[in-house]
Amino acid sequence: MNPAPSTAPQALTVRVLGSAAGGGFPQWNCNCRQCAAVRAGSPHHRARTQSSIAVGGPQDWLLVNASPDILTQLQRSPALQPARALRDSGIAAVLLCDGQIDHSTGLFMLRERGRPLPLWSTRPAHEDLSQGNPILRVLGHYCGVDWHELPLDGTAVRLPAALEAPQLAPLRITALPLDSKPAPYSPHREAPVEGDNVGLVLENTATGGRVFYAPGLGAISPAVWAAMNSVDAVLVDGTFWTDDEMITLGFSRKTARDIGHLPQSGAGGMLEVLGRLPVRTRKLLIHINNTNPILDEASPERRAVEAAGVEVSFDGLELLF
Repeated sequence: MNPAPSTAPQALTVRVLGSAAGGGFPQWNCNCRQCAAVRAGSPHHRARTQSSIAVGGPQDWLLVNASPDILTQLQRSPALQPARALRDSGIAAVLLCDGQIDHSTGLFMLRERGRPLPLWSTRPAHEDLSQGNPILRVLGHYCGVDWHELPLDGTAVRLPAALEAPQLAPLRITALPLDSKPAPYSPHREAPVEGDNVGLVLENTATGGRVFYAPGLGAISPAVWAAMNSVDAVLVDGTFWTDDEMITLGFSRKTARDIGHLPQSGAGGMLEVLGRLPVRTRKLLIHINNTNPILDEASPERRAVEAAGVEVSFDGLELLF
């Protein structure tokens, strides 16, 4: 006698496809102490691809941000290739948090799709990728794009049944405008507009589980703070350890905050912010720059992060909600 089918609500999965900032880890042209350690085979440094996650499972997935490393990430994630047909993919749709190169150029690698690619983004991000860096226009010569505007008024989005991805039916997504900066080719680079960058509240309406995702976060607005307090897990900007990290190393004249990232350390830094969240909240850092010493698992900075109850995400990490 066959057992009765389970009636338990189906959990959704967030799979970290890439956990590094732009350039990956090690960065191709960087010989900083961190990148050199990876190349030397350090047991305390784990290589990482550029920031992206997939949400859903076990066979239907929403790709959130399309990294330049998408092909490697897909090869390492068999669940995203369920092989239900001769040409197939578990990627039912794509959502972009911004129009940055490291979150959008992976779209080129999806051009063999046999029909228009369902894509959600804000209007400013769509404009950046149609004009300043016209990826979406180029894709029009291949699979094409079925674009949907991501609302900024708090309206939740559900992926339509027309996607034929029933496992994503419980997923509800709410976008929050963030304090950060758009891509250098954006006309808003030095005068950001609402919608250049967004964070996401991902909700599983079947289980009630909620996750906040914001790989680029320059400041904590009241709306963002409220969202972070309303979820079971936060997956947020871990780009830099100090505000002057790139200046100290001689790589830039700009601080972390100048380029739209809240550093982890110091007064008002990300660790201080995360420390004010409820104890029950799972706290993870993502989009970690190759210069950030927390990538050294034996470093005092890494120990400080772990002592604060915060996790450093890695490629392949999964969380259920």
